[in-house]
Amino acid sequence: MKWKRFLQSLLVMGASPAFPTKLFTAMKPNNRIQLLRHATLVIQIGNGKILVDPMLSAKNEMDPIPNCGNDIRIPMVDLPVHAEELNKIINDVDAVAITHLHRDHWDTAAQNLIPKNKLIYCQPADTAKIKEQGFLQVTPVDTTLNWKEITISRTQGQHGTGEIGQQMGEVSGFVFRDKNQTIYVAGDTIWCPEVEAALQKYKPEITILNAGGAQFLTGGPITMTSVDILKVQETLPHTKVIAVHMDTVNHCFVKRSNLKRVIFEQNLTAKVIIPEDGQLLSV
Repeated sequence: MKWKRFLQSLLVMGASPAFPTKLFTAMKPNNRIQLLRHATLVIQIGNGKILVDPMLSAKNEMDPIPNCGNDIRIPMVDLPVHAEELNKIINDVDAVAITHLHRDHWDTAAQNLIPKNKLIYCQPADTAKIKEQGFLQVTPVDTTLNWKEITISRTQGQHGTGEIGQQMGEVSGFVFRDKNQTIYVAGDTIWCPEVEAALQKYKPEITILNAGGAQFLTGGPITMTSVDILKVQETLPHTKVIAVHMDTVNHCFVKRSNLKRVIFEQNLTAKVIIPEDGQLLSV
């Protein structure tokens, strides 16, 4: 039946004019990603809403990251939402996904604000610690699991190289896939074979990368630099890259302004998005 005739038949039957709008929305779900700050994201995919790597402290509430050449307290900026909005976000999400337990991804404020019965997804190595913090529904993602018609897969990465990389410990990323779209959250990693393998295996339409080129006075970068981000885009040209993890923590030396300049020079502004804190993206 033609859509025009179908809609006319609804009106003849006395259907509410709002019904077709709801029908179209149900047929074409709109996934969304909101950057709150740093690596803290709210991802709406399919039937699930997920809070990723919550660092919820107020500006200057935490000591600086040591051994990086400055003593700037973190977070260096406030959250873009006030307390009531933040509480609504926390209550509205169906689950929290934690890539690893460094305090710029899972801080004391998050541990205090998030209800203890909230569903938590994490890497297996962090399960016991999160349970010790009082959380009751902690689910480790070993490889892949299904939840709310979403497939969640865990990926690996390298949080730096050499001795620094070993000291940073195990980190993970997550791939969220519904029937329409695949979103890859790479987590705290540099460009490495593990990231390349994840891109080739899952072929995500959306790839979220922790940029900032985080670094200490010794050793190389421990999160992605501009060069790393270009390698991701070159490896999987069809993916839309969203670069986050900048301008918030004192050891991240690649700023949004730096990365924007590189992306502009490489003519990739249509393929690499650098959202501001609080920005909501329809994907």
